[in-house]
Amino acid sequence: MLREERSRAILEMLQADGRVLVRDLAKRLRTSQITIRKDLEFLHHAGSLERTHGGALPVRTGSLKDRSLQEKERSHRQEKIRIGAAAAHMIRPGQAIILDSGTTTTAIARACRNIKNLTVITNATNIAAELADTPVEVILTGGVLRNNSYSLVGPLAEESLRMLSADLFFLGVDGFDLHYGVTTPNLLEARVNRVMTESARRTVVVCDSSKFGKRSLSLIIPTEAVHETITDKNISRGDLKALREADVEVTLV
Repeated sequence: MLREERSRAILEMLQADGRVLVRDLAKRLRTSQITIRKDLEFLHHAGSLERTHGGALPVRTGSLKDRSLQEKERSHRQEKIRIGAAAAHMIRPGQAIILDSGTTTTAIARACRNIKNLTVITNATNIAAELADTPVEVILTGGVLRNNSYSLVGPLAEESLRMLSADLFFLGVDGFDLHYGVTTPNLLEARVNRVMTESARRTVVVCDSSKFGKRSLSLIIPTEAVHETITDKNISRGDLKALREADVEVTLV
């Protein structure tokens, strides 16, 4: 095979499996490990993958930009609606849940407007507005308003959450690097999210498949602290396998 043919095959396998190993590529492409290492170095310097010891990973296109809620609303809308419906299906009447700020958690709020005896704890002012005039009881944290996300952050938000207890925490994220954890661009938002995980019995990460392999500025929690993930069926086989190997329950929509 020509280098271009091997490169194309390597990138296709990387996209399908979420990672590639030198020894496996050498067997599948019927060439030497030395040749594969050279191919991976070439692709790494071309910006097509991220070289690791013994193999390669997809390029981390870190979500460092703190996008506005309006920007996020326009991307992956159908996936978010399906994730919202699946999350609402998990909720039982009489439970208390936490929703952090974000467009996916807003989809959850819209999907659970008619659940009776439900208490929603949130730091998102837009989610509180979505649930106004519904049977849902809403507890809105105090804090400083972030214009970008309509969320409340800071010591007041953190302290109010420490006085509450919830059954489920639905966490929307900007990046989910399975070797690192779930992340968000804003330091104050990450602090509030960490307190939310402490206040809930179970943490469920809700994100479309585009968030996997991305790492943003602030770590919220490592992968092993996640109990369950709801995502769409476009997740790579490699990421799906890694989630299950980390004992994270996965719901695909």
